[in-house]
Amino acid sequence: MSLEHVMVVAGEASGDRHAADLVAELQRARPELRFFGMGGAALAARGVDLLYSANEISVMGLTEVLPKLRRILQVLAGLTRAAARRRPRVAILVDVPDFNLRLARRLKAQGVRVAYYVSPMVWASRPWRARAIRRTVDRMLCILPFEEPFLRRSGVDARYVGNPVLEQVPDPAPPEEFRRRLGLSPGRPTLALLPGSRLGEIQRLLPAMVETARTLALERPGLQVVVPVASTIDPAVVSAYFEGSGVSPVLVAGRAPEAVGASDVAVVASGTAVLEAGLMQRPLVVVYRVSWLTYFVGKLLVRVAHIALVNLLANRRLVPELLQGDLTPKRVLAEVRRLWEPGPARDEMLAGLAEVQRTLGPKGAAARAAQEVLSLW
Repeated sequence: MSLEHVMVVAGEASGDRHAADLVAELQRARPELRFFGMGGAALAARGVDLLYSANEISVMGLTEVLPKLRRILQVLAGLTRAAARRRPRVAILVDVPDFNLRLARRLKAQGVRVAYYVSPMVWASRPWRARAIRRTVDRMLCILPFEEPFLRRSGVDARYVGNPVLEQVPDPAPPEEFRRRLGLSPGRPTLALLPGSRLGEIQRLLPAMVETARTLALERPGLQVVVPVASTIDPAVVSAYFEGSGVSPVLVAGRAPEAVGASDVAVVASGTAVLEAGLMQRPLVVVYRVSWLTYFVGKLLVRVAHIALVNLLANRRLVPELLQGDLTPKRVLAEVRRLWEPGPARDEMLAGLAEVQRTLGPKGAAARAAQEVLSLW
């Protein structure tokens, strides 16, 4: 019976999608496997027995974690007990390293083999975590090409399997085609706003985005604003931020890459969505803000020059990053204006985004990751 059970733990919207694609590949290869753990709508759709919702630990920053810490610890203990009862041969832990590395240590103590999908960013901060990874993770499945050699230098069994986002974005098409798919007017100027998948991100980022859209609408008659809403967010929460702005956004459930594809320019919260947006080959502006305490601690720990994934992959400031105090409607609007019309700035960015896509290699990350997981049996 233990051979048939696999634990899967994902803690946010992007990780849920990556995990679901991996589970789909494992189900094709081994139909007898039974999956349980924690995740969201995508894993639920694959028939995974979800003991906890990903929303329970989907927080970002110290000030958000503290109020939920007791519940997070309860979930950690509950998953540990579930593993002891069901005795999975393999656990697939996806991202959320502060949670999953602790769970990995507990699972290893039970004799469970651990495959970790989406490596913790030890190359950016807290490099000493590589030692914990070496002790508790049997196979690290990397989705950024520079992660494998970095982790192997620390003795981690790391494999670059490709980037799952390549398969999750739609095939290239003109903006007018994506606008039709989303029910937008094909010929009207379009701004995409991607404020994130966590409530805290919505609260900190969306006000500046809305004000940017309000001013841009005065300059560009007929402007339509499209906002993809993650499954973790109530659309009514997003709509409330636009009340009184004079802007009537088109809210779409998920479909963030298509929203970017429909746009002339996108304003995107830092995270996986930035890579999705970059792969859509549209100009974008990256924004982010956390609490002052989280930012202060992050400045002490983070050792990279950029936070946007496309900038890290390009090894230069390819897209603008407006963080903390720089995230103002005036600054966002200036960048949007600079990139809107055809010209050197827009052309240089689009050429760089095409270069970033080539660095990721071919599609097929989930299938390659599944083979690595099966090799742990």
